[in-house]
Amino acid sequence: MNILIAIGVLRQREAGAAGVVFNHAEQLEKLGHQVDCWFFDDILPFPRWPARFRDLEFAIAVSSRIRRQPRQYDVVNLHAPWGCVYGLSRKWFPIAELPPYVFTMQGSEERFARAMKLEHQKGRTANFAWKNRVWHRLYHQSMYDLSISTADYGAVANREGYVLSELKYGHPPGRIWYVPNGVNENFFLPRQFADAPANRLLYVGTWLDRKGIRYLADAFVALAARSPEVHLTIAGCILPEEQVKVYFPAEIHNRISVLAFLARDDMPALYAAHDIFVFPSLVEGMPLTLLEAMAGAMPAVTTNACGMSDLIENDANGLLVPAADAAALGNAIDRLRNSPELRRALGLRAQDSARKYTWDLIARQLEPVFRLAADSRHRARSL
Repeated sequence: MNILIAIGVLRQREAGAAGVVFNHAEQLEKLGHQVDCWFFDDILPFPRWPARFRDLEFAIAVSSRIRRQPRQYDVVNLHAPWGCVYGLSRKWFPIAELPPYVFTMQGSEERFARAMKLEHQKGRTANFAWKNRVWHRLYHQSMYDLSISTADYGAVANREGYVLSELKYGHPPGRIWYVPNGVNENFFLPRQFADAPANRLLYVGTWLDRKGIRYLADAFVALAARSPEVHLTIAGCILPEEQVKVYFPAEIHNRISVLAFLARDDMPALYAAHDIFVFPSLVEGMPLTLLEAMAGAMPAVTTNACGMSDLIENDANGLLVPAADAAALGNAIDRLRNSPELRRALGLRAQDSARKYTWDLIARQLEPVFRLAADSRHRARSL
């Protein structure tokens, strides 16, 4: 098949969503397919619209480019919300040669909106007041709605979003598929589990409210007061060190290391150099960093929220705590810190679990979705 994958983010392998696209494309090519990838900077190197409308500008540009050469691809895979214009254009201006459309989505916008509304009510986020919520519903959520409802098929990376996409938008059974994210083989490294207490904590991710960063800060402040040896590394946060450390009291700044950006090849060594992975996110699709930590046999503490709970079974291959609960997060970290046996058991089981999510296996789950979509066009032409 000739496949197009398009996503409205920058062509940067280290970024989560872009990394998913690169890995999907590489593995699909190994299966014998021809794959083109369009990123934001490929299609709009010099965007003209205001920043808040650039998602829509990208969606329009992608749709226009596909329609100019409708026979170029057997199937187009447009990540939500950027498939909204192409999906609508096929309904309003149908052309028989236009390729079928498969949407890919990481998670649920409804879950994101709910989580951030609750955080705003607690005074823990300034950017989701009622005006922001209205804008999100009218603009962002509408784009997602159209991307999902106008697609022929869909692949969603967490189970909650997968179920919602079928039920909310009325897709017939078999059109929406659960296709999780994956992990590269180079993250599967052996790990030595020391018999002493574990003091090297690691968080990897952008420094955003939805990632539960305020609860991470609260939990670490309490841990630091109880245990003078504990240290936290914050990696891949994008922000400068001083903007991250402002979330913590000055007296413990020397116990926090900030690595704003790491190359993809440096990530396995980062996980290997730490003892416990801490990921307090409030809402996710399926976090690549959690999969990477699991592949490195890191015992993990994360939240019982969509995305994380698809990967972690509490007390089996990691520890789950309620989202937005700093005390529970800190207690779970202490439980791991003080038990070498638990760290070893959970870490090794996590690594075994991650073996089911290598990118080659994930591509073999995605490929049938594209085949179904491509076959639907052939069936339609034969009628």
